[in-house]
Amino acid sequence: MDPIRALPVDQRTGQPERSAWPSVSVVVPTRDRPELLRRAVSSILGQRYPGEIECLVVADQSDPPALTVEQGERRCLRVLRNDRTPGLAGARNSGIVAARGQLVGFCDDDDEWLPDKLRVQVEALEASPGALVVGCGISIAYRDRRIDRLPSGVPLTMRDFLRDRVMEVHPSTLLADRAALLGPIGLVDEQIPGSYGEDHEWLLRAAQLTPVLAVPKPLVLVRWHASSFFAERWQMIVSALSYLLEKYPEFDREPHGKARIQAKIAFALAAGGERGRARQWAWRALRGNWHERRAWVALVVSLGLVRGSTVVRLANARGRGI
Repeated sequence: MDPIRALPVDQRTGQPERSAWPSVSVVVPTRDRPELLRRAVSSILGQRYPGEIECLVVADQSDPPALTVEQGERRCLRVLRNDRTPGLAGARNSGIVAARGQLVGFCDDDDEWLPDKLRVQVEALEASPGALVVGCGISIAYRDRRIDRLPSGVPLTMRDFLRDRVMEVHPSTLLADRAALLGPIGLVDEQIPGSYGEDHEWLLRAAQLTPVLAVPKPLVLVRWHASSFFAERWQMIVSALSYLLEKYPEFDREPHGKARIQAKIAFALAAGGERGRARQWAWRALRGNWHERRAWVALVVSLGLVRGSTVVRLANARGRGI
C-alpha cells in the first residue's frame, strides 16, 4: 500500500496540477431523511476541490431515495442499497466496497461539509508522508446555537482515543486511504450492537497503525436534533459500550478513559430506568477516576433527582454530549 505522494505543481500557477488531485469517494448512509440528505449531498458535490468526487448514497433499511442534485464537472452521484448487516456499520462498508476513489470520506445524512473541507484535508495528507487518515474540527448546530469544537492539530494516537473519544474528530470529518480501509485498518466493525460507537472503535484500530491527522478548523456542520438515530436508545448504548470495553483490554492501561466509558454506561442505565445497575457502574467508574463527572451525573439521575433527557438537553446546548 503506497502512501499518497506530494502533488505535482503547475509551474505557471504554483498550485497542484488539476489531474494530480486524488479521486475521492464519499459514503453517505441514509434512512428516510430526504431533505437533510439532499443538503448533505449538495455540500459534497459542491466542494471547491479540483479532483474527482464520487458521492455514494447508501440506503439502509429503506428504499433508495430519488435525488435531483446538480452534479457538475468531475462529480458523480450513485445510489445503492446496504447489502451487508443492517445498520450504520454495514451501510458504511457497502459504500467502501463499492467506492472507486483513492480516498474514502464519510458524511452522515444530517451533516454538511463546508466548501473547502476536502481540499484542506488532502493538502494535510500530502504534507505528512505516510499518513492514512485525517479528520478536522466541527461546527455543531443545536437549536438556534452554533458551537465550534476544534482538535488541537496534533496527530492523534491510540492512547489519545483510549483516553477520550475526541469528539472533535466526528465521523463526518474522516477521510482515509481506501487501500488502508480494505487492508491493514479494515472495514467498520459490523458486530457492534446497533452500530453505536462504530467510529470510535474504527479510530482505535486506525491509530494503532498510524497517527490520525486532525485539521484544527471547523470544516463540517454537524446537526444535533431529536431525530438522531441513537437518541435515547439506552439499552443499545449499554451493549455497544460494553462490547468496546471487552474488545479492547488496552483500556486497562488508561483508567481515566475506561472510567469515562463506564460512566457513560452508568448514565445510559440510569436514563433507561435501571437504577440499581446504574449505581454499580457509576461506583465502578469513580474507583477509576474520582473526578469523572458523568458518573456523578449518573448517580443523580439514578436517584430520580433529574431526568436523563434533561441532562442530555443541557449538555447538547453547550455543544457537549454525555
